[in-house]
Amino acid sequence: MTPLLLQHYATAGNSKTAYTGSEILNYMGGLDGEKKQLIHKLVNFRMKQGKKTRVRAIFHETLHRLARTDRDGIELISDALENVKPVCEVAKVRIAGNIYDVPGVVDRDRQQTLAVRWILDEAIRAKKKTKNSSKLEECLFAQIMDAYRKRGEVRKKREELHKLASTNRSYAHFRWW
Repeated sequence: MTPLLLQHYATAGNSKTAYTGSEILNYMGGLDGEKKQLIHKLVNFRMKQGKKTRVRAIFHETLHRLARTDRDGIELISDALENVKPVCEVAKVRIAGNIYDVPGVVDRDRQQTLAVRWILDEAIRAKKKTKNSSKLEECLFAQIMDAYRKRGEVRKKREELHKLASTNRSYAHFRWW
């Protein structure tokens, strides 16, 4: 574990009190702008009806689980997202009454957004599959680890998207991007 994460968990303690979110904010003091943006995106993407404290608690528990591995939790999340980011995507374009699937390059911000969305959606789907016997933190941890190891449903989704784009590359001259 990195010294920053050790320091964070030493100050956070193992108390069973309600989570306020201050531990994440204290930990974020040592991160660069891109990683802070990633954390904010993960928290804000999942937030429903303004319940940011609950989502931060879920993310905090996921970070605790990731800290038990041999790598820093934020680095592991970042590497997992890199493994599932799509490089190209397909858009439907209508030309002369025909609809074509036209491949195009994905912007960097959209790559990250799609990767975050896919991982969170798959974690929620896995939680629903288990009939509430596992927590969302456990499912999110499992999805992040699968993405880090370049396997799982999210990775399959990326590969299917790339396969579809390469199949339709003959329509790339329409250039929708």
